[in-house]
Amino acid sequence: MKMTKKERQKRLKETIAENPFITDEDLAKMFSVSIQTIRLDRMELSIPELRERIKDVAKKQLDDVKALPLEEVIGEIIDLQLDLSAISILDIKPEHVFSRNQIARGHHLFAQANSLAVAIINDELALTAKATIHFTRQVKVEERVIAKAKVTKLEKERTVVEVTSFVEQEKVFSGRFDMFRSKN
Repeated sequence: MKMTKKERQKRLKETIAENPFITDEDLAKMFSVSIQTIRLDRMELSIPELRERIKDVAKKQLDDVKALPLEEVIGEIIDLQLDLSAISILDIKPEHVFSRNQIARGHHLFAQANSLAVAIINDELALTAKATIHFTRQVKVEERVIAKAKVTKLEKERTVVEVTSFVEQEKVFSGRFDMFRSKN
């Protein structure tokens, strides 16, 4: 049985509140309506588009980043707990891929992971001392890469950060970053 507009909008609002990172495309599939209908519903409910929702969530946490300016982070940090964990999103666009085969250039995936490893450090100075990385599958244009970082070792001058990147639930990259930090 088809939902009324009022019911759909109520469920839409609840769904976005639970998962602010859900796309209009996923919402359209979930509610069996067009993407345009979802956009119109969001507008009526004054719910911003995905990119704005991500920025709103990120702004609440990103004032704490010490080791680099936010504009130097590759991807968008959506969760950050200094010296514990962090998550960022990178949407692969045409400028990130080889034009011949539409596969993402590896340095973009590395840069996303490395900048997340720097951002997670609760210090004014954080530099990559050593990185061990593995690419486990090619990433293509229009895919969304979600990088998850976790501090696995925290010492006075060194921090080890493990970063794993996924497209949907499939691992595409992993890395161990040995980070130098000041003695503070």
